Amino acid sequence: MRASESDEGGGRQFRFVRSHLMARLRDGTYTVGARLKTQRELAEELAVSRETVQKVFGQLAEEGYIETRRGSGSVVVRLPGTRDSQGEPTLYDSIDEAFGEPEVSLDVVSLTSESLVGHFKAQVERVEARQLAPRRVVVRMMLPSEGADLLYPRAPDPKDDVRVRERWRNRVRVHVAEMGDYCERLQAAGVDTTLEVRKVRWTPDFKLYMFNDAHALKGLYIPVEAPLRLDDGTMVKEAIDVKGVGVSLRRFEKSSGADVDSDYDDYRAWFESHWKLVARSPKGD
Repeated sequence: MRASESDEGGGRQFRFVRSHLMARLRDGTYTVGARLKTQRELAEELAVSRETVQKVFGQLAEEGYIETRRGSGSVVVRLPGTRDSQGEPTLYDSIDEAFGEPEVSLDVVSLTSESLVGHFKAQVERVEARQLAPRRVVVRMMLPSEGADLLYPRAPDPKDDVRVRERWRNRVRVHVAEMGDYCERLQAAGVDTTLEVRKVRWTPDFKLYMFNDAHALKGLYIPVEAPLRLDDGTMVKEAIDVKGVGVSLRRFEKSSGADVDSDYDDYRAWFESHWKLVARSPKGD
């Protein structure tokens, strides 16, 4: 067995599966009493070994998030707070922190924005419930053009490649439409809200989130080769894709005081220059 699959303390696949499930517990996909997918289903969906999923389930049970019940599978019994128990920065934390301010800005670079949508929705629902009251929300999303020759996702067989690319396009369209819907809901709740999407013709090798011009989260996209389930339920036996949900993120703070420069400042300059000079409106994409 490979160490990356069996090492509970730091194995990449273990951390990926755990982060995926914790994100779903936070964003409302799973609520208390909900039944998780089976270990076999999750292993197939996430392209990891069943043993890795079993180890993650075991840890979540020890931490009191789930219980395994005879005849019912694994059931959610407790939801997490805003901090990941392993101390890693999370997208949930940062969006939650950003929405605590009267002026919210969110700049995004990603392949599909799948990770973003659920967390953004949770904040919209808090605004609608009058738990939060931001005055203004501005979202800028930089995504690959649908016509770009992406390095991933793709498949070696031309017929499969067409289907894999269409799967990616469908996901991008859905997530952008969902963000549009959530921003309209914020408008209806009395929040001055702006959403702008621009496209680039290159493959992102990282996801980047910048919050309130104060801090950023960055995570690397790591290509993996594994079977891929298409939207119609059929499987492509061989495809290259990346795992977006659950990617480890690093946090970068904006420079202040004695700090005359920082990684955050570099990422801010990079985003602004690409937004202004490289990215284009998706019209005619």
